[in-house]
Amino acid sequence: MTDRDPNAEGGSAGAESQTDEDGLTYAETGVDIDESDAATAALVGATEGFEGDFAGLVDIGDRYLALATDGVGTKLLVAEALNDYSTVGIDCIAMNVNDLVAAGIEPVAFVDYLAVEEPDPETSEQVGEGLAIGAELADVALVGGETAVMPDVIDGLDIAGTAAGLAPKDGLFPGEAEVGDAIVGWPSSGIHSNGLTLAREAVTREHDYVDPFPPNPSKTIGEELLEPTRIYTDVLGALREHGAHAAAHVTGGGWTNLTRMGPFRYVIEEPFDPQPIFRFVQEQGAIDDVEMHRTFNMGTGFVTALDPDDAMQIVESSADGRIIGRVADGAEGVSIRGLDLS
Repeated sequence: MTDRDPNAEGGSAGAESQTDEDGLTYAETGVDIDESDAATAALVGATEGFEGDFAGLVDIGDRYLALATDGVGTKLLVAEALNDYSTVGIDCIAMNVNDLVAAGIEPVAFVDYLAVEEPDPETSEQVGEGLAIGAELADVALVGGETAVMPDVIDGLDIAGTAAGLAPKDGLFPGEAEVGDAIVGWPSSGIHSNGLTLAREAVTREHDYVDPFPPNPSKTIGEELLEPTRIYTDVLGALREHGAHAAAHVTGGGWTNLTRMGPFRYVIEEPFDPQPIFRFVQEQGAIDDVEMHRTFNMGTGFVTALDPDDAMQIVESSADGRIIGRVADGAEGVSIRGLDLS
């Protein structure tokens, strides 16, 4: 496996599975996970592979320098519709530093790349405000960036970035779960920055982003979609202390992303409840339960696999982590809420 996330875009449990012939799928909205995997494999093969999983690693002697790069994806189109770019900088930092944490690496610095159709100081200021907040939350230094004006290439704007991290040679997680491990999870903050192509298509069938969000009319649908991605750097110390075997940031591919921790059966018995946005997206798009779980985090944003005794200690020291499942023998894949995501 490599550090390249083929599904980066940078309904809910309990709802009946939708089988309507007009039901949406991620592939139908233009993001085919299988085709993306194949394209990524071709790129990796052409460049002779990478060292690392969630992050690329460079051996610098007594430790590793790690780099992760990602963007915000089509969440930017929601920000554009609301003319509110104040949170996308948080997303950009989160999607990068969370990948470093999943490998056992401490993020230390971040550099951004903002490409725009035309310069707009107000928009740039909003993006900068989000980056500053994200850097503070992640406890990383902002060490510069680049703004490129490319009217022939960019329609609106795009933002991406790279996070740098450091880890001692013995600080990396082994990278593979073990049969019998407990799985500890932490809740997401919402939809994060993956699957927005499908979510946007679903919610705009009969609504606009500025419409009130039915479960919470004090917010608009767009504001709910823009809820920033949670940053998980605060759990790294506990993961190292208690001997995490592997970890995963639940991003592209939804719950199937757990298989990046190894070819095992991941039995999820007590996942966190999905936030209301997921049920709303599922109902509006008539999306079936399997597609929802193969696309979105569905309420759980970060997981780790480790010895059951160590798992209990992490839970006792964590504000909101809990044991949500286990690693078992059997066909590779994930079972969750009665669904088989093999």
